[in-house]
Amino acid sequence: MAKIRIDKQRCKGCYLCVVNCPNNLIKIAKDLNSKGVKSVYFSGGKCTGCAMCALVCPECIIEVYR
Repeated sequence: MAKIRIDKQRCKGCYLCVVNCPNNLIKIAKDLNSKGVKSVYFSGGKCTGCAMCALVCPECIIEVYR
């Protein structure tokens, strides 16, 4: 099972990773980051390691470990 690490403080809130995750494992956080944006987080679950989230992230803040 793969793991995802997201730098929440650098997230700008485009939510492209949320839309493109085929297993809906990335969610929008309720609290704000240092930029005043609702960032995203990995909700856990069975990540396949497809890395779609990392590929679509314009800020390159997502790392996928297989």
